[in-house]
Amino acid sequence: MFIKNKTLRILTIGCAALFVVVAVRIVMNMINDKERAARLSLARPVNVPTGFPLRSTIVPQFRFSGSMEPDWQADVAAKIDARLQKVYVREGDFVRKGQVLAEFETVDMGADLLSAKGSYNDALANYNRAEDDYNRFYILYEKGAISAQNFDNYKYAMNNAAGKLDNAKGVLQAMQSKYDATQIVAPADGTVYKRYYQEGYYAKAGTPVFSIADVSKLKIVVNVPEGNIGDIAVGNEARVAVDAYPDLKLSGKIVRIAPMADLPSHTFLTEISVDNPQGLKAGVFATVYLTGEPKPDTLTIPPYAIVMRDDQRTAYIVKDDGTVNRRVLNVGYMNDDVAEIVSGLTENDRIVMGGQNKLREGSKIVVKDKRRTEGN
Repeated sequence: MFIKNKTLRILTIGCAALFVVVAVRIVMNMINDKERAARLSLARPVNVPTGFPLRSTIVPQFRFSGSMEPDWQADVAAKIDARLQKVYVREGDFVRKGQVLAEFETVDMGADLLSAKGSYNDALANYNRAEDDYNRFYILYEKGAISAQNFDNYKYAMNNAAGKLDNAKGVLQAMQSKYDATQIVAPADGTVYKRYYQEGYYAKAGTPVFSIADVSKLKIVVNVPEGNIGDIAVGNEARVAVDAYPDLKLSGKIVRIAPMADLPSHTFLTEISVDNPQGLKAGVFATVYLTGEPKPDTLTIPPYAIVMRDDQRTAYIVKDDGTVNRRVLNVGYMNDDVAEIVSGLTENDRIVMGGQNKLREGSKIVVKDKRRTEGN
């Protein structure tokens, strides 16, 4: 048994060693092949298209996605604890500011309001009587017919009556406000998007009963990256496409740009307002195309001339001896057709426009002398 186990261990170790040797040989062959290809590319001129940067006027275009939301919306809530007696509107109804949407039961509150009015009228009558007494005895006091102590009693009685009148007035106003709250009215023009409860529901104060929205204008809120925020401004036009209505052409304007970036994303909330005469439904998905400020006399290259390396945008520059080397670029606005070069290139730099996968640092290429941005 011992001999068998020992033989098995020797075989296992031998297989593992063989596997390591084979793996090392494969890796070394791959490294040698890559080095051989690099040497060949350095020694043998490669035929690739080249060209020069051009100056032109570019108009930045940006694409964002978002939902079309109402310009204004709010939940209308109950102000008192009471039972819904009448509901006058349904979902989808258009309502005007101040229109009565529903009414609560008023029996108890009506009785409380009448009682408060009675108390107020009683306090008012007492105050008027006390005021008349004060005025009458003031004349007698001025003539010396009564003492100051007696006159002070009438003055005190009038002030006391005035305090009770103010208290009764406050109670009456509170009861009147409660009674007025038995009617739910629309705070602004809009469409009823949600009716939460039917007649007979007992609502608590603060419970939403309706949701109303103004959809005469819709808004789309998008997040504009920090690198593009300088290219747009309030008032810029926006083109809007809606997937649910593919044949509909909509336009809007930027009406608001956040003064501070959201962190850590470094994006700016930007609001686009869109008129809605077609009566589009709120909440539909939309694509927004923003047009930035034109950039005249801008140095540009085709995007396919850019090579990514270590998360940096670079380009192969052709030197006078026909060899190439990479240069890091500072790229501004870029779309499918053009890339703005902020720094890293000049108009006199010949760059490789294609076939960059055939090149290495120091590779030799076939150079033609046409100065154009199209491939040679």
